[in-house]
Amino acid sequence: MESKAQGTDNGNYSGTVLYNVLSKERALRWRLAWYYAVAFLLLWVALFYAVVIPLFHRLPEKITIAQESLKPGEFVVERAQNMLYQFDRIGPKVVGSVANEVTTVAFLVDAVHNIRSEMRSDLYELEVDVQQPTGSFTIGTMTSMYHGIHNVVVKLSSKSSNSSSYLLLNSHFDSKPSSPGSGDDGTMVVVMLEVLRQMAISETPFQHPIVFLFNGAEENPLQASHGFITQHKWAANCKAVINLEVAGSGGRDLLFQSGPNHPWLMQYYKHHAKHPFATTMAEEIFQFGMLPSDTDFRIFRDYGQVPGLDIAQIDNGYVYHTVFDNFDAVPGRSVQSTGENVLSLVRAFANASEMYDTEVHSKGHSIFFDFLGLFFVSYSEKTGIILNCVIAVISLILVGVSLWRMALASEVTAGQISVWFLIILGLHVVGFGLCLGLPLLMAVLFDAGDRSLTYFSSNWLVIGLYVCPAVIGLVLPLTLYYTLKPNGQLSHAYHLHMSLHAHCVILAFFAIILTAIGLRIPYVCMVSMFFYAAALLINLLNCLHDRGYYWVLIVEIFQLMPFVYFCYLFYTFLVVFFPMMGRNRDSINPDVLIALICALGTFFALGFVVPLINMFRWSTLVLLGLGVVTFVFSMIAVTDIGFPYRPNTNVMRVNFLHTRRIFYEYDGSVSVNDSGYYFDYQDRRALRPLMHSSVNLTGLTSIEPYCDKYVVCGMPCFWSSWCRALSSAAWLPRDQEVIAPANLRLELLDKSVIVGGKTVRYAFELAGPPHMSLFIRPRKGVVIEDWSFIRNMLDEPEKYSAPYQIYFSYGPSSAPINFHIDFATSDGDLDAPIFELGVVGHFVSYDFQRDAESLKFMADFPDFVHVMEWPALFKRYIF
Repeated sequence: MESKAQGTDNGNYSGTVLYNVLSKERALRWRLAWYYAVAFLLLWVALFYAVVIPLFHRLPEKITIAQESLKPGEFVVERAQNMLYQFDRIGPKVVGSVANEVTTVAFLVDAVHNIRSEMRSDLYELEVDVQQPTGSFTIGTMTSMYHGIHNVVVKLSSKSSNSSSYLLLNSHFDSKPSSPGSGDDGTMVVVMLEVLRQMAISETPFQHPIVFLFNGAEENPLQASHGFITQHKWAANCKAVINLEVAGSGGRDLLFQSGPNHPWLMQYYKHHAKHPFATTMAEEIFQFGMLPSDTDFRIFRDYGQVPGLDIAQIDNGYVYHTVFDNFDAVPGRSVQSTGENVLSLVRAFANASEMYDTEVHSKGHSIFFDFLGLFFVSYSEKTGIILNCVIAVISLILVGVSLWRMALASEVTAGQISVWFLIILGLHVVGFGLCLGLPLLMAVLFDAGDRSLTYFSSNWLVIGLYVCPAVIGLVLPLTLYYTLKPNGQLSHAYHLHMSLHAHCVILAFFAIILTAIGLRIPYVCMVSMFFYAAALLINLLNCLHDRGYYWVLIVEIFQLMPFVYFCYLFYTFLVVFFPMMGRNRDSINPDVLIALICALGTFFALGFVVPLINMFRWSTLVLLGLGVVTFVFSMIAVTDIGFPYRPNTNVMRVNFLHTRRIFYEYDGSVSVNDSGYYFDYQDRRALRPLMHSSVNLTGLTSIEPYCDKYVVCGMPCFWSSWCRALSSAAWLPRDQEVIAPANLRLELLDKSVIVGGKTVRYAFELAGPPHMSLFIRPRKGVVIEDWSFIRNMLDEPEKYSAPYQIYFSYGPSSAPINFHIDFATSDGDLDAPIFELGVVGHFVSYDFQRDAESLKFMADFPDFVHVMEWPALFKRYIF
């Protein structure tokens, strides 16, 4: 029996060896012509456009008011759009303006009263509170102080409920200067109003009260949410939050932050979101600070310890914070999609048993992602660690078994197989380096030629500029190896299989290392390995592994799902980052990030695909063809097609303040009294695209030489992000004096010596517009002992240093601000200059007039430019 079985086994083994010997002789004849490789690659491109793009942009049909009786309990987008139209007509809603503090507040209160008139008063209670909080906190490198800003807060509760755990739903109604804010965040405001209405007319009561926070100072930044969570009477009862934002106008709503440490939230999202769109990778990227944005979610998390979900629409970020963020730019189907998601989630959380005691369910992070919006996957971080490691180990074992089978079925030893595999693995590592390096090199070269952002409007250029070089880099070392090395003792099919094994091994090591350092993004490695390991296992079991190129069919069938997923994932990041690169300032080459996204997307989506071009004859011609594509796209990119900006859609952002400066010396004399335009650069090209336009930029200079001479370089920088970028900002003098539309007054109330004669206190009164800043820079040998502001910056000298920025804003109230600062000197000389104080008044809203010269200057900008501007008055004192 044993002898017979062994004989049969040897017969099969001999047949396999004979098959491979014959295969080696026929290998070149079996390999298809090189042009089939082009069709092979185009097949994957077609799959991207036929599957990924339609599913990415898929949105539900709109529900109208006429259909409401047929679809009870459904989100009605027509009603939300009607409210959005009214919201849009109010215009820009800047903190401190009549539009924001009076008109919009009245609009919201009226909308809530209308809902009250429809409410099932037998089932529900509705309370409205218009809050005007005052407070301060530290954000970025500044202390932010606010007084009398507005929150419209609504609580809806079931009369049958006695729960003291509230669900918080938040959006903001203020906007940037010049922007009506219909997308950011008017879309979410009207979504919340329609959700409030649906919950108030529902015949099914819910367990937990719902607080709807319409906050009026998010863009300021994040002041109103701080005022609510630290001061409002309902804040302490809020146990979970759904924060709603918009990073553009339209598209699906992306869940990009959750928790922290509350995985039950993701389970509710998984089971109740009608249109899931989320990824752990987005959460980690956002929390790494790679995006030039922040949301109220951070305030609720850090100051209220409220866990929750942070959700934002991400499409068409080109209109974000511009005049084009208006009603016409908001697609109704996007509002419908978000409304359906939010309404479903609110119903779920308002009945969640976990809401009674959320801390009990605080058990680590979640790993989550959706697959093309078709279904949602979520599991705990601990499960993720196990999965990453187990799949990595299994993949490595299967690769080892495959190499052993190759040795058995060939004329070589396992040692020789191992050597060849290590060579191929090394070449694949080099390929990975080139996959990243060549696109990054393209990014550096284009930036060096002042041709960054060529893809800003013509997004398709990244295919030739970055994706093709990434493909070339990934397979070039292996293609050269297969071309120059004779087939030898091992079949070409086996050599090719080993190249895919090498990719799998690299993924396994990435998964283990990244998991070990505490990241959750290695799930992408796990997904890729899982499908390859499954295909490899099937090939090993059915013997296609040892039958020439037949194993390729199974591998590529199993690559369909990971390919479309990774294309979908990295396309999401491109949709987010393309428009953001136009407001990422000029100090960083934005092309590097786009090139990196394209390179990583290529590595993950095509890592098990593009090495197979070596199945075809003359595969080097394919790489040469990709090089030609890169060259052609590069030539296109330097033409007008590659000019980044387009009127009314993909605009160039120019921020400038028409500034009056008055600098007082220690003796009270005026050393500087001039006017000009202070430019805060928004993108890499700075103002160079305007050099041949009708805008007169004669005399434009860098302000960097003045940064040591004057506090904050003598410029009225607005927030901490502006102040950090001062070294690259610019100043354009003008002959005509900038006429400040209102006064800015600083009065020294008292100077008194305290604490043994070495500390002096200065007491001031400050009055001016709704947006003001102080910049405090002690002289050498002087330190600030204390002040009347919160002490965060003084107590953390390792984190904050002079000049210290204190930012003020207020709503309808314009009462003067009183403050004091205590300085200590090392030598006790209190008669010498102690400190330099910059006082800035920002006349941001359109309640303040611009002078005629400024209006003329703005009119000269070309139509592809969006200008965000306002008058500013900067007074510098030495005390």
